[in-house]
Amino acid sequence: MDAYRSMLLTAQPHSIVVLHACAHNPTGCDPTREQWAEIGRIMKERQLFPLFDAAYLGFNSGSVDEDAYAIRLFVNELEMEAAVAVSFAKNMGLYGERVGCTFLVTKTAEIAGNCESVMERLQRSEVSNPPAFGAKIASLILDDDKLTEMWYADLRTMCSRIRQMREALYRLLVENGAPGEWSHVVNQSGMFSFLGLPYDIVIKLRERYHIYMADNSRISLAGLNTSNVEYVAKAITESLQASEPATKGPAVTAML
Repeated sequence: MDAYRSMLLTAQPHSIVVLHACAHNPTGCDPTREQWAEIGRIMKERQLFPLFDAAYLGFNSGSVDEDAYAIRLFVNELEMEAAVAVSFAKNMGLYGERVGCTFLVTKTAEIAGNCESVMERLQRSEVSNPPAFGAKIASLILDDDKLTEMWYADLRTMCSRIRQMREALYRLLVENGAPGEWSHVVNQSGMFSFLGLPYDIVIKLRERYHIYMADNSRISLAGLNTSNVEYVAKAITESLQASEPATKGPAVTAML
């Protein structure tokens, strides 16, 4: 938070600041509500423009409304202009469709009209005619109360499953005696987690155990399930133990 605050306080006025609304990718680390309030206050005072990347609404808490807290804080309470990029690719299972919506909240109707004109020109030059299939599915779900409630239920299920995998991975790493401290796995939230593994361990997991993750040890918790989480935890433990004392557990502080 100190680094976050320092960046905001030194950014030039009118800069655009990209904010993840929830379930931060790639760290899994979200500001608390108190920290969001401070972030919003500083941004308003310094005339910084918030651009919310809202790709994981519902994947953090299981509730779209809960996960939209920061957006509504900035717009409704702090009365700030903002841009919000909402994606339904993950939370509606429409990844191949890449469907979403961009919102601009402005202070006046005149500004809104000007923005709409610019957005239309950009859309025409960059995309022109996007595929409509995914958008029609999203519209169908959101326009039907019964389908919307089914979607909310699915989000709660998915969120719960991801949380269970976090807890299982943490428990198994501890039980297996994996070197290091692993509470960050359960303290983070959303789809992703930084394990904090050194690069040589990531390569060993890839080549010896066929466990694949980004070079910086970011993983998608959605890729874990009850059939493979034990194998993954055991492989991480064995790799770290084999590399001691050269590697003393996960470099969490450096990564996060």
